[in-house]
Amino acid sequence: MARTDETYLCQSCDNIALRWVGRCPNCGEWNSLVASRRVPSTPNFVGNSVGAVPLREVDGRAAAPMSTGVSELDRVLAGGFVAGSATLVFGPPGVGKSTLLFQVLASVAATGVDVVLASAEESLAQVSCRATRVGPVPEHLLALEGHDVAAIEAAIARQRPALAVVDSIQSISDPGLPQAAGSLAQVRACVERLTRLAKSTGVPIVMVGHVTKDGALAGPRVIEHLVDTVVSFEGDRHHALRILTAVKHRFGPTGEVGIFEMRDDGLRAVPDPGPLLLGDRMTGVPGSVVVPVLQGRRPLLVEVQALLGPGDASSRPRVLGIDAARVTLLLAVLGCRAEIPITGVEVFVAAVGGITVSEPAVDLAVVLAIASAHMDRTIPSDMVVFGEVGLAGEIRMVPGAERRLSEALRAGFTWAVVPESTPEEAIPPGMQVYRVRTLLQAAAMVAVQGTAGTMPPWLTVAASR
Repeated sequence: MARTDETYLCQSCDNIALRWVGRCPNCGEWNSLVASRRVPSTPNFVGNSVGAVPLREVDGRAAAPMSTGVSELDRVLAGGFVAGSATLVFGPPGVGKSTLLFQVLASVAATGVDVVLASAEESLAQVSCRATRVGPVPEHLLALEGHDVAAIEAAIARQRPALAVVDSIQSISDPGLPQAAGSLAQVRACVERLTRLAKSTGVPIVMVGHVTKDGALAGPRVIEHLVDTVVSFEGDRHHALRILTAVKHRFGPTGEVGIFEMRDDGLRAVPDPGPLLLGDRMTGVPGSVVVPVLQGRRPLLVEVQALLGPGDASSRPRVLGIDAARVTLLLAVLGCRAEIPITGVEVFVAAVGGITVSEPAVDLAVVLAIASAHMDRTIPSDMVVFGEVGLAGEIRMVPGAERRLSEALRAGFTWAVVPESTPEEAIPPGMQVYRVRTLLQAAAMVAVQGTAGTMPPWLTVAASR
């Protein structure tokens, strides 16, 4: 019989130490070592090894996805949940994680198969009350409450449902561990047990996770490696827009994005988010620019607004939905390279509609919105702009130009300001583009457009085809 030794396991990097220390010698994290009783593996593999088989003889149909009945979630998961997969869905409180997964359970149960909801945060009475607001509860939707992961395992193993949801992973615990529920050791142990259960029974299990104050997934980073899929569900609770993104997906690409609208009766899939993002846009207002951004592989049209108010030299830009450090950098480039110093004022920049934009393609839209507000000149309402701005004032190409321009043209935008290096084949028929090489050219375009109503003659224009 193998001897069981007590070791200490780092919850951040999975490093093993023979004695407790305050700081992990491998990753440097403080207070991350917890006691763990581990059985060392035996070096004798005779009779225990599994023989290798030809890969061409393996039936790949076992990994075929099962539709969730929610089109935007199917888009993100490349078709749906795979049998035996473990999925982790995380997001801020109140964003609608539980609502989304309840709608998925109801949709799958409506097909006549059993599904299970393990609720550790709410009583069954609370779950039932919330369910009636979303819609009728199918007969095959089963629920249980409790915090014991062993009881949840037993229920799933006995019922063998088509889908199981555990809400949430931070609220359940392993009674065999001394730590409290939600601790790093408990979260890791529960994820390991549920992942093994999914693999052994073939039941796809979805776990709901909390986030830290910085918006990152709470718990040890190792749990992201234990599961097959990690899905982020984001949105501002004061706006209706919700965005679902696959951070990790072993059964398909991670580039797709699902978009939902939060309503009184639950979440509604939004295949065309244009009216939701630009429906209330006011045209002819200085400081307003539309930029086609890529959320994953999906193009979205987002309005960037800028406003200059009274302030002093020490005022920092107030930013919403865009990286504040990036805006500070762009203000410096605008003053040094485009000869438009923004001083003595307070700068406000926002990506409106409840969406967050982090890609560099929004740079040109930000600086032109600020220049437009500074010069009191309007950007044409049927024009989009995109491009990365370098410290030398150059406008750099960004990926996905064809998808950005095609989406803008579909939404009714016929003009675009793009980096000079944008390939000709990326311009769709019917779209006219102005190519700019430097930020000075782009800023001069704003000034001339606002006064004369025509573009500067030195800009390169690609005529519609």
